[in-house]
Amino acid sequence: MNKVLKIAECCGSFAENKDSAREMRESILRPAIETPRQKVVLDFEGVDSSTQSFIHALLSDLLQSFGEKALDRIQFKNCSKSIKSLITAVVSYSLE
Repeated sequence: MNKVLKIAECCGSFAENKDSAREMRESILRPAIETPRQKVVLDFEGVDSSTQSFIHALLSDLLQSFGEKALDRIQFKNCSKSIKSLITAVVSYSLE
């Protein structure tokens, strides 16, 4: 079962609010990762860019807590080139 989280609905075209990212992480992403067979689609449609601190607040704690298992439960969709780059950087340093 997939849950779709549309980032633009809460953040607009520029995802920068770390508090919103933390709220999404704790209310949606963490429960999904802790639930067997649950997956979350992070849909970045309509988001042109983001800050690294937003992506960090959204993902880093989960990656540090669950390791690569978290990536098995999260799908990234409609990411711009700059957002892909930020996600790659955050995943890389969070899993070290």
